[in-house]
Amino acid sequence: MARRALLVAALLVVALLAWLRPLDGLAERYADAGLKRAVATFATARALNAVISVVQGTEVSGGVVVGVTLAPGQVLDPLNDLVEQFSSLMLAASIAFGAQLLLMKIGASWVISAVLSTAAIGVAWNCWRGRRPPAWLLRGFVALLLVRFIVPLAALGSELAYRAFMEEEYEAKQASIEGAEQSLRGLGAAADGERPRAWEFDRHIDNLKLAAERIVDDVIRIAVVFLLQTLVLPLLAMWLLVRLGAMLVRAPPGADSPINYRSG
Repeated sequence: MARRALLVAALLVVALLAWLRPLDGLAERYADAGLKRAVATFATARALNAVISVVQGTEVSGGVVVGVTLAPGQVLDPLNDLVEQFSSLMLAASIAFGAQLLLMKIGASWVISAVLSTAAIGVAWNCWRGRRPPAWLLRGFVALLLVRFIVPLAALGSELAYRAFMEEEYEAKQASIEGAEQSLRGLGAAADGERPRAWEFDRHIDNLKLAAERIVDDVIRIAVVFLLQTLVLPLLAMWLLVRLGAMLVRAPPGADSPINYRSG
């Protein structure tokens, strides 16, 4: 009886959580924070792409033959392609966070909460009477449970992992990209304004290469952070929750069951 009472109480708490939304508010704040990070990084990537395009078009006087002009910014062609792909990834990350927010609002709608509460009460009634709920009722309850809570729980897990393991690196690399953008902007302005001659040409190329190498490392590391937070970790959390739900649905009644409905 004590175990059945505990199970019924847990089911009623689930129904109550569906209406009170304690997890949803926190998950929405986390998803909104992730969306702001993704949008900020997307804006930085677009600005960096524009600066690289300007530097690529800068002509530097020099060479063995007098009057020949060169475009040292051409060494940035591979970097420009990478930054364009990076900005597309940041746009996709922004969309992913926006989709999380929308799915959380849909899952928290009163219709889902009402149907889930009804299913929870039905399961609780059967458990209280010492009977295993009908298969259709148990499957429906677990499905509704996942629809209601899977996205908030996945968002919470993803954000906690970000704050524990990725936040420091993201902030450092984001600041580094912004600094590299300013450095490239300065190099482009210097080349365009002062028109460096042949004796300055090699130094200018070296500076561009150093800036490009720094940006490549920063871009890759930030891309990994967002890939983990918007794809790998949420999918992993959802897979685990779905597996847990499937275990609850398939659990047979009896002494070896995780939930013994007839146990007193």
